[in-house]
Amino acid sequence: MPGCFKKTLFALASLISFVSFILIVVAMGIPKWMTGKILCKTGADLVNATDPELVKFIGEIYYGLFRGGKVRQCGLGGRRSKFTIFPHMVKKLNTGLHVMIILFLCVAIFFSLVSFGFCILNAIKVPYRAINGPAGACLWNFLAGGFVVLGVTSFMAAVKLHHLTERIANFRENVFRFVILEERFEDSFWICVASATAHAVNLLLIAISGIHFPKIKTKTEEVNVTAEDIMY
Repeated sequence: MPGCFKKTLFALASLISFVSFILIVVAMGIPKWMTGKILCKTGADLVNATDPELVKFIGEIYYGLFRGGKVRQCGLGGRRSKFTIFPHMVKKLNTGLHVMIILFLCVAIFFSLVSFGFCILNAIKVPYRAINGPAGACLWNFLAGGFVVLGVTSFMAAVKLHHLTERIANFRENVFRFVILEERFEDSFWICVASATAHAVNLLLIAISGIHFPKIKTKTEEVNVTAEDIMY
């Protein structure tokens, strides 16, 4: 049986792994990975809008991995619309990269559950095989955190290198052209960053559990029995 200190660390690590699993699932479902401001360039050019008038042509956009929405401002008031990434819009994006982001996060979900199970196992007993022990728990946490990092990095690449926001903003826009004025990473993105951080904390906890602290031994006082003590 593992010691009380080791039990506590692995119980905490299992809780963190489960929280990480929840975080990734929630992040994938929330359509708020990115928000931004979009300018209706065509409308602004038609009326030669100056700085004070540009406000009438600045709308908003938000999107996640599966859906999103935008507010089009082309001089006649805001028009709200919602959209889904699959199945039509993904053809206009970098399909391979977008699917890779989702796959990376799905694999991270799987490894988060595996690391949860391994941490529970190590909190209950000392496994006979080394791969089932702290080494295995470290491996699964490293893989889970690594795939989250890959997913987050791929999303950043899609936004910055492949102009994901601009492609989404101009999807099925035959008359007007939109340009991106501002982009902000939102809740779901930072939730995934928190999930990767959680697995890094788990690696630290597992490393601490392997430290052997010296035991403090108390010296017992020697009892000296004299002849006078025997007489009494």
